Amino acid sequence: MAMISRRDFFRKTATDAAVAGFLASGAVKLGAAPLGLPIGSQTYPHRAMVLEGNFAGLCQMFVDIGVQSIELCSPSYREFAGLADGKATKKIIDDHGLKCPSAHFGMNVLRTKQPEMIAWAKDIGMTQMATASLGGKVTAGVTTMDEVKRAADEYNTIGAEAAKAGLQQLLHDEGFEMSRVDTPDGRLTYEVLLELLDPKLVKMQFQMSAMRAVGDPVMYFTKYPGRFTSMHLQGVDLNAPMPAARGAAPAGAPPATPAAAAPGGAQSGQAAGRGAGTAAGAGAGGVAVGKDSLDWAKIFAAAKTGGVINYFVEQTWDLTRDSVAFLKKLNV
Repeated sequence: MAMISRRDFFRKTATDAAVAGFLASGAVKLGAAPLGLPIGSQTYPHRAMVLEGNFAGLCQMFVDIGVQSIELCSPSYREFAGLADGKATKKIIDDHGLKCPSAHFGMNVLRTKQPEMIAWAKDIGMTQMATASLGGKVTAGVTTMDEVKRAADEYNTIGAEAAKAGLQQLLHDEGFEMSRVDTPDGRLTYEVLLELLDPKLVKMQFQMSAMRAVGDPVMYFTKYPGRFTSMHLQGVDLNAPMPAARGAAPAGAPPATPAAAAPGGAQSGQAAGRGAGTAAGAGAGGVAVGKDSLDWAKIFAAAKTGGVINYFVEQTWDLTRDSVAFLKKLNV
């Protein structure tokens, strides 16, 4: 065995210790959030600051509580119009050490200005473009199979254009998606869309606050592996009464198959102005993630099977802060 000098021995020992310390600290950092993924937040519940021109201040607030990744809304949203310069917006995000892999886009702007929206997303460095709902026609919580097929065909086309630009199109689960199809079995529109949407062109973004209408997220993640890229997180109290939801299935409609574990209500999701159908605005009410009745370790473990690579808390500021604190300690 080759001999080394005393000086080289101490130098190697110090280097090895430093590397071990670095790896250990990195392991702790990765273990401090579920699946080692960056803790994210949707910006829509905090849109007042964006509208006031204080996006940089909002980014700093996110950093201060431990958020590492954000999801924007497109500049077609009134409150986000000031972020229309994608390169300037990216600089603010980069200056705060944040990442922005995705944003939400209304269906109207995807229909009429998709090339401009793609360019804006790429200027910021996004890899995903999501929409809250396809916004199909619903009457008293019921839609038609023809309407579901029309909506799916349209979104597949939108997804194909995004794919050409290297972007992944995502679909949320609110409003139209929470309705029932007028077939004898009254199937959930969301389930039918999962069959009609091209799994390569359209991935899914699961909205936890909608789980009481669309069903158990663990079931979806395991039944459709690789179909779910993203999640919106809200605390859900399974014992709370269900608020009325515009666009969702009417009272007495057959439950989702399989249904959520217990009766009750979803906590608030995105506001109707985003094309959603939930009863309350984004982040209003509800409880913090980890202070609810969900098994988040089980959800995140299944989310890995589902293909989830990012997630965003979508709640009021106080609930966001408490949810992030919980996620920092959730080791899955």
